[in-house]
Amino acid sequence: MRTSPVPLLPRPTALRLLALVVTAVLVAVLGWAAPASAHHVLPPGIPSTSAAQSQLDSLTVRPKNSGAGYDRSLFPHWVTVQTPCDAREYVLRRDGHTVSVDGSCRATSGRWSSEYDGVWTGNSSDFDIDHMVPLHDAWRSGANTWTTSQRRAFANDVDAPQLWAVTASSNRTKGDRDPASWLPPRTAIHCDYVKSWVNVKYRYGLSVTSTEKSAIQNTINARC
Repeated sequence: MRTSPVPLLPRPTALRLLALVVTAVLVAVLGWAAPASAHHVLPPGIPSTSAAQSQLDSLTVRPKNSGAGYDRSLFPHWVTVQTPCDAREYVLRRDGHTVSVDGSCRATSGRWSSEYDGVWTGNSSDFDIDHMVPLHDAWRSGANTWTTSQRRAFANDVDAPQLWAVTASSNRTKGDRDPASWLPPRTAIHCDYVKSWVNVKYRYGLSVTSTEKSAIQNTINARC
């Protein structure tokens, strides 16, 4: 008795099925899957380009102070911002994908994207929470005259575009440099990066140097 030959799938269909099988195997074996839309989540409060331009124009331009007296502990950070979440855990939950947390608000699972370099992770401990305007830069731009309460608010502001979940390597490469000497390696984020920088300095009445302002303006012109 002759059996009917098994019909072959059209090549595009076969390739799609193969891709689905490979993805299923990766999920089963590695426990990994990129978010369905693979979209990036940005912090809140990033202004429009026109608003950022207006804010930049209004900033005080002056040289940075020497930084004398600076100490990171003068900016109490990772304090509780929404019980039981401290600022770090709050940002990981806010900006991640399908994040699950325990009773102490520590992330137990989820996916996170680093806007600075486009890296994804399923392990929150791989990421730092970067202060868009670094604490040392803020000190040299006017925060040296603030009260401890004001510095605490600045270091834990989850409602402004000040706290970003990013790879530890990109955060540490940035250090305390302003946009005149460092921009993220991922050029797609340059516009939102400088608009966020401007907005944070505007919100807190911090100054910019002439070089810093020119670099920001050039980035707005080229990237926004």
